[in-house]
Amino acid sequence: MKVHIASPLHSYTAQRSEVEATGATLAELLTDLDRRHPGIRFRIVDEQDRVRPHMKIFVNRIAVRGLDTSLAAADEVHILQALSGG
Repeated sequence: MKVHIASPLHSYTAQRSEVEATGATLAELLTDLDRRHPGIRFRIVDEQDRVRPHMKIFVNRIAVRGLDTSLAAADEVHILQALSGG
């Protein structure tokens, strides 16, 4: 399925903003994404297997948080990163 990657994570995807990955759940998708682009999963998911607070994931334009979220092959996933600073 099509996965849109936030620009702060482009260093993991050879500067690509859109990549392909597969999985029946969000957890499986992130595992496949990490297989294809090593290191990216740890930037999205923490040591307790939770989506990091500054990361936002949308499936078909609906915000999701749970890694157990079911996915279909035709789904479109957007991984965004909140910006902060002062």
